[in-house]
Amino acid sequence: MKNLSKLIALACTAAALLFTSDVKAQTTPAKALRFSIGLEAGVPTGVETDHANWELGGTARLQYGITNNFALTLTSGLYNFFSKDMPGTDTRFPTLNIIPLKLGVKAFVSPNFYLAAEGGAAFIQRNESTKLDLSPGLGWANKSWDIGLRYENFSTPKIDYGIVALRLGYGF
Repeated sequence: MKNLSKLIALACTAAALLFTSDVKAQTTPAKALRFSIGLEAGVPTGVETDHANWELGGTARLQYGITNNFALTLTSGLYNFFSKDMPGTDTRFPTLNIIPLKLGVKAFVSPNFYLAAEGGAAFIQRNESTKLDLSPGLGWANKSWDIGLRYENFSTPKIDYGIVALRLGYGF
């Protein structure tokens, strides 16, 4: 819980610093296609907290501006969950790697602040399964940078877990 609190505090501090900057650029010009790459870090939630301490990943995102305030997104990448030691042994739990493939939307509610929602499939490499991947988020973006905080849930009818993650992306 301490890690989650630190992550949220870091995200709020970054957002406060970025909102006070005087950037007036449009972030999703209509009919424009943007590509960004991102580095992200997060903490697991649900049953995965028993097996992993944190997550580090990389993503690529295509963004197409429908209007100046609304965009469609396509995101994929790789998330690596760093496993914990098994209690009472010298071995670790198996590593968890996830490949997400998500379609989504970004709605800019002010010149640089957005709300986002993504959904798709999460391909779990540990047991070669596929899970439903749903992800609400919020963030700040300008013409080059995109900083977003999200909760991402990976679920099947029997098992449910996710991550709270911060993404720092750079767009071209």
